[in-house]
Amino acid sequence: MTAVQGTAVDIPTEDGVADAYLVHPADGEPRPAVLLYMDAFGLRPQLRSMADRLAGAGYTVLVPNLFYRHGRAPVFELPEFIDPGARPEIFERIGPVMQELTPDLAMRDAGAYLRALADSPAAAAGPVALTGYCLGARIALLTAGTYPDRVAASAGFHGGRLATDTPDSPHLVADSVTAELYFGHADQDPSLPVEQIERLEEALTAAGVRHTCEVYAGAHHGFTQADTASYDAAGDERHWTALLDLLKRTF
Repeated sequence: MTAVQGTAVDIPTEDGVADAYLVHPADGEPRPAVLLYMDAFGLRPQLRSMADRLAGAGYTVLVPNLFYRHGRAPVFELPEFIDPGARPEIFERIGPVMQELTPDLAMRDAGAYLRALADSPAAAAGPVALTGYCLGARIALLTAGTYPDRVAASAGFHGGRLATDTPDSPHLVADSVTAELYFGHADQDPSLPVEQIERLEEALTAAGVRHTCEVYAGAHHGFTQADTASYDAAGDERHWTALLDLLKRTF
């Protein structure tokens, strides 16, 4: 694994300044860029560790604090091991903040994150890849459809509400997507029932999008996150294999 160098960075947006984590191979050579969209628990050591692993595989990785409008990370005080079942008040705090990050705001911010990577000497020229977790999977799909000329590939893991019947559902951007997409769904995930999995698959197929949708048997929402009660080691390693394979095909 390549040695990496990570640092805190600030990204100007139309609504303020988003704090973020940027990590890349320590040799300083420009590398293909990956924009990593956080889960609902936010920018924390677990996500920095995941970004470090990606950087060690040869990529420049940016992890923005999507909730920057509510303060710099950590926006929420979290235990080292997160078990929302034992601590329901965690989601009571996070839920309203998630709801305030509308698709319109998220896509305005996405433009700023993509500009930051385009301007970064650590990032190679050309389109980037995306990977998103939980709410980040939703935002990754929206970004791929909103900025098709900037996104070459996008992955989403244990994403919720990817194909709802609302007018701002992420699957409705399928016709605009030019990137290759990969989704790793958790089959024990109430936020993505079977009908939404089928609706997403149908939309991507109808739009001619290159895509793979896989259901991880026995996996719960959040299965990639080692600091939570939802973690599944086998599912996590499968996610890494799928993500790195997608990036190799892309770059």
